[in-house]
Amino acid sequence: MAAKSRAKPAKPTISKRNSSAPTGSPQADLEDADPTLFDPLTPGETADALRTLTEDRRLSQMAKVGRYRIICCEPLVLKPPHWMAGHRLARVVAYDYAADRAVDACLDLDAGIVAHLDLSKGQPMLSREEEALAVSIASVDQRVRDKLGMGDVPLMTSHYWGRTPADLAYARRSAAVVFGRDDGHASVVAVVDLLDNTVTQVVPAGQW
Repeated sequence: MAAKSRAKPAKPTISKRNSSAPTGSPQADLEDADPTLFDPLTPGETADALRTLTEDRRLSQMAKVGRYRIICCEPLVLKPPHWMAGHRLARVVAYDYAADRAVDACLDLDAGIVAHLDLSKGQPMLSREEEALAVSIASVDQRVRDKLGMGDVPLMTSHYWGRTPADLAYARRSAAVVFGRDDGHASVVAVVDLLDNTVTQVVPAGQW
């Protein structure tokens, strides 16, 4: 006896906009959002954001000395009822080496202003440029090279913050470069001071 066919339930029709969603609700905010606000920053927008940031009088000394590095520059989207909702925004995180401080800013690209600026003694994540710099410094240091075994290569690089005030990296931006074999066996860790671009510690991985 043939099995009875089971009718599939019809899929509900989903309208692009739900008129029943109250204004200001998360659903309405999502539907009203301009999708282009989430697009990656263009090279021109990135340049505008960095120029606006470095021209801010609160960062005039940082821009003048020039010892800083951009950690990230990315789009930022805020939801209503924030007054900048709907504006093209950029978040810029930088590290000011001269003042030993982190810079976290929100740039309103439509208005060409620094809408929010936070300065702190915090330590943001390393930029890719800092990671590459730390590897290059550690790789040519003779104390590191003397401890490397056959086939040892840089395995990973991470931000390192000293555990105690006696540790130089406690107050200076530093990176830890781990060397070892491709199979993941670590052999040596080199701590690089990113302010003076020098290796400050060379430690066997087993003692790290």
